[in-house]
Amino acid sequence: MLCLSGGAMNAIKNSPFTRKLSAFAVLSEDELAVLERLHQRRRTFAAGSDLVHQGQPEQAAYILSSGWACSYKIQQEGSRQIVDFQIPGDFLGLRSVLLRTSDHSIEPIVEIEAAEVLAEDLLGAFADTPRLAAAILWAASRDEAMVVEHLVGLGRRDADARMAHFLLELGARLALVGMGSKAGYACPLTQYHLADALGLTAVHVNRVLRQLRERDLVTFRDGYVKFGSFDRLVALADFDPGYLDQAGPLLK
Repeated sequence: MLCLSGGAMNAIKNSPFTRKLSAFAVLSEDELAVLERLHQRRRTFAAGSDLVHQGQPEQAAYILSSGWACSYKIQQEGSRQIVDFQIPGDFLGLRSVLLRTSDHSIEPIVEIEAAEVLAEDLLGAFADTPRLAAAILWAASRDEAMVVEHLVGLGRRDADARMAHFLLELGARLALVGMGSKAGYACPLTQYHLADALGLTAVHVNRVLRQLRERDLVTFRDGYVKFGSFDRLVALADFDPGYLDQAGPLLK
């Protein structure tokens, strides 16, 4: 049995990663101790400096403790498609560790702090604590469900609904780790980030955000997303959060 001091136990209980996993299962003290062990290699990365490169072999995974990052792929002609954004509590590069080669790059949007998790440590944690492994698998499956939903958005939603759905999803994800509410949330993304994620140009993003603001649905200004008529925004996006599978709070 692994033992943690009171301070260490409180810190890991209140970490974004634990709060996220707690939507799947209430973790025991032994499982929390294993999580604390996975957080030992804490590192800081500057904004704009990739911590994982597309095609990189034998790389570590990371648990994001603070800051935001994005996963992206670069096409042959140089354009970028952002696959998803990572917020505190997310596991970065988990699939790439298991597949041994990264199929995408990960870039911090702001300075981030993340715990580096080596493949052997992760597999050891899975062997020692199967329920924790199931919780991490749940988190990975949830992330995959979000990517599927993004694909639907790119292919079938118009620009207004696509933007509304994306901002609502971010809010629900942030609410789970105590960083968002029905009022809104802090968001460091630029219009260029939104364009690369939503398949729009930056000019189109600007136009869509202006239209949503003029309809009193949502305002995104000075690094903050503020919801206006929340229910109407949900209706516009046809936002059904079931795919997020959160037992914890959505947007309250």
